[in-house]
Amino acid sequence: MKMKMFAAAVVLALLAPSVFAQGKLNVMTATEDLASIAREVGGDRITVESIAKGYQDPHFVEAKPSFILKLQKADVLVAVGRELEIGWLPPLVQQSRNGKIQPGAEGYVDASAQAQILEIPQGQITRAMGDVHPLGNPHYWLDPENGKVIAREIVAKLSQFRPNDKAYFEQRLADFINRLNDAEKRWAAMMTPYKGLKVATYHRSFPNFTDRYGLDVIGYVEPRPGIPPSPGHTLELIQEMKRQNVKIIMVEPYFDLKTPNAIGRETGARVVVLAPSVGGTKEVTDYFKLFDYDINSLVAAIKESGAK
Repeated sequence: MKMKMFAAAVVLALLAPSVFAQGKLNVMTATEDLASIAREVGGDRITVESIAKGYQDPHFVEAKPSFILKLQKADVLVAVGRELEIGWLPPLVQQSRNGKIQPGAEGYVDASAQAQILEIPQGQITRAMGDVHPLGNPHYWLDPENGKVIAREIVAKLSQFRPNDKAYFEQRLADFINRLNDAEKRWAAMMTPYKGLKVATYHRSFPNFTDRYGLDVIGYVEPRPGIPPSPGHTLELIQEMKRQNVKIIMVEPYFDLKTPNAIGRETGARVVVLAPSVGGTKEVTDYFKLFDYDINSLVAAIKESGAK
């Protein structure tokens, strides 16, 4: 009997590395939007943490040493791609010396690979054009249809690392998509009355959002992407907004409201601060609440402004 127990203990010890060392997959993401979607489909089989916070401009994130330590332990890294993080993520990944998450490696996921990307520039790009993204606008997650695409990309990678959990991940993916389909019907019903509405935005963060809900962006507070507003450009925008009777200015939370508010006073437009990411405000704690918050805020501002 003792020999049988001893043999069983030996077998368990030999199996331990494969059975128990699996643990939870450690997933790092570039933004909180990706982290939220990863939580939806990964459930309790993964741990997730985002580098950038939703209230930060994702183009400019301070590359802290603590991020390197976290990336060293990551099994999977999910990046926005389209060069959104080009100023801060590549150095962090390189310095982590984690072979699994280097671009092109097994644990690296470019979430934009299958997404619908807008504003892909044609022809030669120069610095005079501002911070133009040569691979297209990287704010693609602001279309819930792209949220489904991102979720599928993440599930494919998680299943690759944990084939025994593939059915679990796919069940959670199906549930996420079903709930997102239901939410999309609600969001579309709220936005349908305003299809074709003319708006202005501060930065080019919202093309996928405005395209999805049929809004017409006639101008930007920035003269060019990443270039601060100038008096001359501001005057031109005011004149154009008056000419087209534009009553809504959409602004990201990390920009100074001084110029948008001045434009609003001159045109009678309502300035509405929308969250471009999960975590953009304290109320926006997940991917669903991102659209709930933005659409509710926008509809309220449209009604208050009397925009048509």
